[in-house]
Amino acid sequence: MTNQTEQDRLRSLEERINKAKAEAPTENHMKKDYSQAQHAWRMVTELVAGLLIGFVIGFGLDYALGTSPIFLVIFIFFGFAAGMKTVIGSAKELQMKMLDQQSGKNGEK
Repeated sequence: MTNQTEQDRLRSLEERINKAKAEAPTENHMKKDYSQAQHAWRMVTELVAGLLIGFVIGFGLDYALGTSPIFLVIFIFFGFAAGMKTVIGSAKELQMKMLDQQSGKNGEK
């Protein structure tokens, strides 16, 4: 008799789970938000990488040539400029993808 009540409870639970799954929204907005976060982190990483590369090159030149931190400052600015150029390129790429998706959706209607 105990097995029968447990089986009834399990069937009832399974029915409630299936009902909840059917009522759940089908759109997966978390994946979309996660994708946007990935793009943001990619841009931040590109900018920081440009700065770090400029820092390392400038520091290396100053150390090798025995100069004051003039090359460090110059190459940090170059690294920042290179990082910004890469970030702008990534933003344009993302914008083109979004426009293609929107035009594809509008073209289907």
